[in-house]
Amino acid sequence: MFTVKIALMDSGIGLLAAAAAVRRARPDADLVLSLDPDGMPWGPRDADGITERALLCARAAAAYEPEVLIVGCNTASVHALPALRAELEPALPVIGTVPAVKPAAAAAANTGGRVAIWATPATTGSPYQQQLIEEFANGADITGVPCHGLAEAIENGDEQLIAAAVEAAARRTPDDARTVVLGCTHYELVGQRIREALGASGPGGPALQGSAVAVCAQALRRAGISPDPGAAPTGGLTVLHSGRTGTLPAAALTYAEGRLLAPAPAAHG
Repeated sequence: MFTVKIALMDSGIGLLAAAAAVRRARPDADLVLSLDPDGMPWGPRDADGITERALLCARAAAAYEPEVLIVGCNTASVHALPALRAELEPALPVIGTVPAVKPAAAAAANTGGRVAIWATPATTGSPYQQQLIEEFANGADITGVPCHGLAEAIENGDEQLIAAAVEAAARRTPDDARTVVLGCTHYELVGQRIREALGASGPGGPALQGSAVAVCAQALRRAGISPDPGAAPTGGLTVLHSGRTGTLPAAALTYAEGRLLAPAPAAHG
């Protein structure tokens, strides 16, 4: 019987949102999560350093012969995607992650109001983000919001620092923002807290635009795999730590996405 196998890679747990989307779309799929605790964080590295670490994680995942590899990290997608595709495709499709500027701008064109992009300080104002805005803004009024310390707080599961970073970013978000793009894959793990801080849970609050669901859909399309959310939840989980077999980091289990992926505890008679 053919078993669907899908791999995801990131330096840390930012890949959880996309992995959870895959798990919901194909509960029977085996997942391979390739993390890099030895090399994280990737953000402060130069492009060559990021590419080197990304290739290490990709090769470790590819050894498990998945049907597709998702790069669940904006930083790695910016700097390492060409090298990853040059080495692995066409045998292994590689799917990058790009902040959802295009759909956010399209929504703003219909509803009016400003678009805010929450991203790391390094990404906010970077040539990469500016290029996304120039290519996809389509006249929308877009403001970058640097989220100091938020990705690091999420990676460590530090609730106090998460709350402080979310509140600080919410204060820097324009009041007339109708759409907020989550420009770092970590941020989707605390989407509800971001909604509450922005007043998005009530009427008139801004909509959040993440990338996990779209990335999952693209990965399934590239691999020729049909979504089957009603499939039996038989999918296994392999976690790699810089190429070594490991387990989900403890911080991952503080988020609903991580708990969705965690194997059920064994029953004791």
